[in-house]
Amino acid sequence: MDIIDFFKLSAGEWFSQRTIHNLISGELQAGKSEVNVEILEKTDPTLIKFCTKRQVDSRVTELIGVKISWNGTTNKGQVKDVGSTMLILIPNSDDFKQGKLLQDRGNGDSTKISSRYIMGNDNVLTLITESERLYTEERFWYLIPNLRLRTSVVKTPQSFALASFCSEIRRLKS
Repeated sequence: MDIIDFFKLSAGEWFSQRTIHNLISGELQAGKSEVNVEILEKTDPTLIKFCTKRQVDSRVTELIGVKISWNGTTNKGQVKDVGSTMLILIPNSDDFKQGKLLQDRGNGDSTKISSRYIMGNDNVLTLITESERLYTEERFWYLIPNLRLRTSVVKTPQSFALASFCSEIRRLKS
């Protein structure tokens, strides 16, 4: 499976349940979300605008644009978590299993962040995001086409801060 196949398989509506463990305080949180994953056409005005802003040619054949939206809660429904992000994945010209990941959360955050992806031979997608203050590593894989699992770790320069586990079930249309 390559990165394009992986995200095409991800397209659709998902129900996500997650557990987050704060490794410093020991606090546990649980949450659930409705997640929508949409593959963007290269002619999508939002994708073109984002590519132009980041000086990327949106017509590049290998480029894939993805919009992810979520609406969920954590801590027994007490904390609302709603948002969206756009991802642009640009495979390396010599190795489609690895590449650059550009992200736009739409919040105007201009923090310098470097992101990349690795598509393993085991069909596990790893997203790595780094800045001076933070390192995150997320791993995604499918048990079956409609059941996806995800783990993540967040590190600060001093230590590990958070670890999480998610199970995501595709909502099937009747």
